[in-house]
Amino acid sequence: MNAPADRPSYDALLDWFRERESALVAYSGGVDSTLLARAAHDALRERALAVTAVSASLAPRELEAATELASAIGIRHLLEQSAETTRPEYLVNDDQRCYHCKQELYTICARVAQENDLAVIVNGLNTDDLGDHRPGSRAAEEAGVRSPYVELGIDKAAIREYSRHLGLPTADKPELACLASRFPTGTPITISALGRVAAAEEVVAALGFSQYRVRFHGDLARIEVPAAELERLADKALRQQLLDGVRAAGFRFVTVDLAGYGRGSSNAIAMAAENHDKKN
Repeated sequence: MNAPADRPSYDALLDWFRERESALVAYSGGVDSTLLARAAHDALRERALAVTAVSASLAPRELEAATELASAIGIRHLLEQSAETTRPEYLVNDDQRCYHCKQELYTICARVAQENDLAVIVNGLNTDDLGDHRPGSRAAEEAGVRSPYVELGIDKAAIREYSRHLGLPTADKPELACLASRFPTGTPITISALGRVAAAEEVVAALGFSQYRVRFHGDLARIEVPAAELERLADKALRQQLLDGVRAAGFRFVTVDLAGYGRGSSNAIAMAAENHDKKN
């Protein structure tokens, strides 16, 4: 596969895996880990393994999609139960939640890699992620997990380009985030609340929005969809379906954010409230 002169080729990714001889891919079914799983399989065949950690923070539809896609790619795929939602330090939902989640994930991956005699564990971190606040990266470093995209200098645009060329259905998939990300930092997470969010997002997804989040604010669900799709809610019947469905999922109040979908917006609201309290 050809690539611009200043960008590593897909073949470079294949070579990276061939040099390791065997690999375990921490696989969620998102854009990054799907291409990684495809490359590992292309390069290593039966010496590549994809592992998905399953817990209440993984949306059922994402688990189903990841399983189907791994099967289509042809890579060996294991579902492993994750205990992150039993960890008090995870459930408290402070700014290190992702560290505790990834620590659990990589503990699972290390055990499976050892059981299958696999040389390396890899994740889908890419160069665009390096400027973000990612406590999970510290967990990866501590566990000796490798990031082929970062090591090769591959960014998100390249990942989507290679995915498109290979015909992967994730090429234009919106960014994936676990259900715990719907809770503002500092709002405790519970299994039942994760279930309410998952059920509410099933309702929004069924209505055909291209991107969505149901942000958890206690009895209130704050729904985000792309700003360009807000006009769909002028349809009274659709609006009633949304209202009835989200209420049935366990929320008393339902609101739609007129700003549209925004990554990490729950945290922005939490920070604004905290700053307001400090001033007063």
